[in-house]
Amino acid sequence: MKMKCDHYLVFDELSGKYREDPEQAVRDDVEKHHWSHVLRTVLKDWRLYLMLVPMLLVFLFWRYLPMYELLGAFKVYDANIEVSDQLYAGFSYFKMLFSGTTSLSIEFWRAFRNTFLLSFYGLCFGFPMPIIVALFFNEIRSNIARSIYQVLTYLPKFMSTVVMTSLITMLVRQAGTVTGVEMGVISQLLVGIGAITPEVGAAGLLNDPGFFRAIYQISGIWETAGYDSIVFFAAIIAISPTSYEAAQIDGAGKLAQMRYVVLPSILSTIVIMLITRIGSLLNIGYEKVLLLYNPDTYVTADVVSTFAHRQGIGEGLVGVASAAEMLNNVVGMLLVIGANTIARKASDVSLY
Repeated sequence: MKMKCDHYLVFDELSGKYREDPEQAVRDDVEKHHWSHVLRTVLKDWRLYLMLVPMLLVFLFWRYLPMYELLGAFKVYDANIEVSDQLYAGFSYFKMLFSGTTSLSIEFWRAFRNTFLLSFYGLCFGFPMPIIVALFFNEIRSNIARSIYQVLTYLPKFMSTVVMTSLITMLVRQAGTVTGVEMGVISQLLVGIGAITPEVGAAGLLNDPGFFRAIYQISGIWETAGYDSIVFFAAIIAISPTSYEAAQIDGAGKLAQMRYVVLPSILSTIVIMLITRIGSLLNIGYEKVLLLYNPDTYVTADVVSTFAHRQGIGEGLVGVASAAEMLNNVVGMLLVIGANTIARKASDVSLY
């Protein structure tokens, strides 16, 4: 397509000639020396970019390279043959999971339902708790007292999953008639206040499917609420003191300041964290569930990750396990895109 000189030149009325537009000259110069500018920036801040190398390696070896194994969801598994050389199985594994008539499909949909319910309950009850904890920290005027409370709430996050689940098991353990072991402290407390019967407490709360989700959620809140409040507390302390002073002049009390000053100021942070939380809605780590559940509680405790672990390692159905995890991750990706789109249209705040 032909272009006129007026498209990229400016007519000088004094000289009667065309000359290059100064703004266009700057843009051309920036485009011409773009990569040299990038190289100078990297060399100037090479220490910062060097710190990115470990993170890039982690993503490369633990996030991107394992994607190669997703081919196993479409291949006939053979441990002696490379995944790319295995026979093509098409969508047969997905059909097995979607059929709805086989026991394998029934177990998968049960695990998918449990995964969604555990994540949904965690979103409803677990997501607001760090915000509430951060609001309470903001109201503590003594820096020493605040530091002590913060350390106490952060500690559970630094406990390993094995230690955490062992502690939970001890607190709600069943009574041993042969060994003479008493029921856990939490079980004794619930029996004492009449919340459960002595028979249920003696049998062990972790052996009752009806209590697994409550135990999982309460222990999850205890473990992560303090640590997750760091982001929200950082956003709160960045609020200008003049906003509080203006609210106090208008007669706002503490609750009113939280409602009309603090929460609107950290709304963007809440939206971003909510989107990321929705993105991991179906990505429940199987370690905690694997250490807490048993065949008696599969009906409410079995999730997609433990289902894939049991089918892939226990039963040798690697293709079925890969297909189950792939479906789970695809749904999670769609949830991220949907939540981000809704947030962008509703509040003009989005992750990307």
